[in-house]
Amino acid sequence: MIHGVVNFRYELTLPLAVSNSNGQREFINTVIDTGFDGFLSLPSEIIVRLGLPWRTSNIATLGDGSKTLFDFYTGTVIWDGQYRSIDIAESETEPLLGLAILRGYRLQVDNVEGGIVRIEAL
Repeated sequence: MIHGVVNFRYELTLPLAVSNSNGQREFINTVIDTGFDGFLSLPSEIIVRLGLPWRTSNIATLGDGSKTLFDFYTGTVIWDGQYRSIDIAESETEPLLGLAILRGYRLQVDNVEGGIVRIEAL
């Protein structure tokens, strides 16, 4: 089971370990974004610091319906105790965790400030 917390803005936060192919690891506090169908977005500063390899560029549709070009990188996360290679979108926002990474998992939330966020395999 994976645990996070509801912050003072009622965002579902989850700490996540992200690493590169050399094993360099960084712990990042992410916000679960139920409108994001990708895996993870990170700002360029973290992508550069970890030296993540560029994979592709692709157009994505944002929540407001507009389209924009994103660069995607490959990284590894520790998810439910396992190393998992994922696509990481470069975006100059706070790190967002998308629903793609939650496939096959149940998300439960105690939606009060300081509440527990639980993610468990189905």
